[in-house]
Amino acid sequence: MKKYAVIVAGGSGARMGTAVPKQFLLLHGRPVLWYTLEVFLSAYADMEVMLMVPEEHLKAAMDVVRETQDPKRIGVAPGGRTRFHSVRNGLEQISDDARVGIGGAVWDAEAPGAAVIFVHDGVRCLLSKDLIHRCYEQAVLSGSAIPVVDSKDSVRLVTGQGSEAVDRSRVKLVQTPQTFLSHILLPAYRVDYREEFTDDATVVEAAGHTVQLIEGEADNIKITLPVDLVIAKNLLR
Repeated sequence: MKKYAVIVAGGSGARMGTAVPKQFLLLHGRPVLWYTLEVFLSAYADMEVMLMVPEEHLKAAMDVVRETQDPKRIGVAPGGRTRFHSVRNGLEQISDDARVGIGGAVWDAEAPGAAVIFVHDGVRCLLSKDLIHRCYEQAVLSGSAIPVVDSKDSVRLVTGQGSEAVDRSRVKLVQTPQTFLSHILLPAYRVDYREEFTDDATVVEAAGHTVQLIEGEADNIKITLPVDLVIAKNLLR
């Protein structure tokens, strides 16, 4: 089955406190984004990648792509004003001789099993090939795979009267790559943007599908704050 990854890398670096967007910050001499691209290219020899970045950073993204093991398998395109729009823009780049591949828009819901599509945050650069493989296998079986990890902290829900404790065993922290069969994901993204669309799972659920959770990875952190960069450097070491 064909495999495609839409990698969204639209960070500005504001919370990181740097002039350089976080996806281009260096980890042991390589940009964060380079590690992310490499693991997807390494996971499957037939994986194709569509990288979505802000228009003003297209050149920098292309420079990173040229340093990867197989630049020919990576397309680069401008993202959108939100993560939702960036993902949708990426999906619109996917087509194939029949319906899925890199190059043109496709919204064919009548193509069960045409491809598996991974959607991943570009600054989650520490994921493993094993996680990608497990997401693929689960998506083939059930149509979707959403990696999650347990909450290590106590959790409280804010209410009109204050707050109340929540059983943390029922709380899961969501990661990427969120992975779907193409005939589920592509039609789901034909809707207008809504604020509750915080990730791909919420978009797919709004289209009437259930999603399958799988075990994520503790090291699959999202680099957002300066401390995350320190942790990533140590984990990579």
